[in-house]
Amino acid sequence: MRTKICGITSYKDAMMAIDAGADALGFVFYEKSPRFVTLTQAEDIIKKLPPFVEKVALFVNTDAKTINETCYRVGATLAQIHFEAKPSLYDALTIPHIKVVRAQAKEDIEKHADEFRLVDAYCEAYGGAGKRINLEWFDGVDCSKIILAGGLSPKNIAALKPYSFYGVDVSSGVEKEHGIKDAQKVKDFIVNAHS
Repeated sequence: MRTKICGITSYKDAMMAIDAGADALGFVFYEKSPRFVTLTQAEDIIKKLPPFVEKVALFVNTDAKTINETCYRVGATLAQIHFEAKPSLYDALTIPHIKVVRAQAKEDIEKHADEFRLVDAYCEAYGGAGKRINLEWFDGVDCSKIILAGGLSPKNIAALKPYSFYGVDVSSGVEKEHGIKDAQKVKDFIVNAHS
């Protein structure tokens, strides 16, 4: 499984995640999040990162112009659309993007089944709430285009192996405190996901 460490707020944490084997890093451009980064902060981190690492910019309730401009300015390589957007928004994006399904019921996980998508547990707040999704919903489902998020940690990642998810996305499950990653938890999470 590929791994994304989300909620990166410092160059130190970014490099620690990369050195541990992360395939992607997430940067949150949602001001209500405790992991929010400004354009300047994200730009300063991303411009120093090595190649071959996906730099993902996470957006909530914004427009295509803002998403495009933010990604180009900071050097993000993928936009993560963490809200129900109209088709016109996706049509206006000039940056590669991935849709997020905030699943409340089993049938929700089949949304956008023909494309790679991130499936997260629904909660009122957006992202980083650490709420787990019901794994039984994925029984018998083709998970090869699903990146699973929500309530993941180094301790429960092994339970995902039978489902063959494309990838996993973690934020609060590898933190010391909001926005500050725990090096050992990040390392354990990635080792357990890749083993």
